[in-house]
Amino acid sequence: MNRVILIGRLTRDPELRYSQSNMALTTITVAVDRYSRQQQENTADFINCVVFDKQAENVCKYLSKGRLVAVEGRIQTRNYDGQDGKKVYVTEVVANNVKFLESRSQVSQATSNQQPNEQVSPYNFQKPSNEAPATLDIAPEVDPFESFGKQTEVSDSDLPF
Repeated sequence: MNRVILIGRLTRDPELRYSQSNMALTTITVAVDRYSRQQQENTADFINCVVFDKQAENVCKYLSKGRLVAVEGRIQTRNYDGQDGKKVYVTEVVANNVKFLESRSQVSQATSNQQPNEQVSPYNFQKPSNEAPATLDIAPEVDPFESFGKQTEVSDSDLPF
């Protein structure tokens, strides 16, 4: 099974191109947090993604550097001969679905609170609020990743082998 789901921020503005058969193609790079147990800190992986057709046009039209997105797709590898004659290998995510995880008002509010000359890191995530809107009568969701990175005790009897 080859399935990938990424949540991260765009590191640059999307680039829209058209193939010879007039198919829209957009390339994006998503910065995804990775926790390092040895260093006790977050680092980021920068994942190249390709989006096709109408969705590629929408990504280019509505997204920009720093926006939070979810990308669902598959990993694909390809190679080609570079200008220097050496073989170049590329690994990327071919996106089937790209979800915009922030509204424009959230982005404009975050940038208006920003100090002059302050840069926003493309991979620092803000924890979503667990407060339900006043008009809805639902309980707040539990964060399924709250215990991520914590040690878990496992006894030998719990192992299936």
